[in-house]
Amino acid sequence: MAWIVLFIAGLLEMGWAIGLKYTEGFTRLWPSVGTAISMVLSVVLLGWAMRTLPVGTAYAVWTGIGAVGTVALGIVLFNEPANAARLVCVGLIIAGILGLKFTSAA
Repeated sequence: MAWIVLFIAGLLEMGWAIGLKYTEGFTRLWPSVGTAISMVLSVVLLGWAMRTLPVGTAYAVWTGIGAVGTVALGIVLFNEPANAARLVCVGLIIAGILGLKFTSAA
């Protein structure tokens, strides 16, 4: 269950990272509210997952999910480059997330 909660926390991290772009420096009300809610929920769920999972594993997986998702959404939503080097680097992050997941005792 902790892994599912951690995955959801990572998705919310992705949401607030992308949300920051839409807040325009927190000058737009509703994007700012949505971003703040995503931030709080993401950290709360991360904390909940850490009750069971090792702190280093949980934090690294949380940030990894957020980073990979944010890069992917940046490519799709903001026309950011999707060159081979960037995609290889994203693949390495995914490999690290999977490695931590499968070598974790929890």
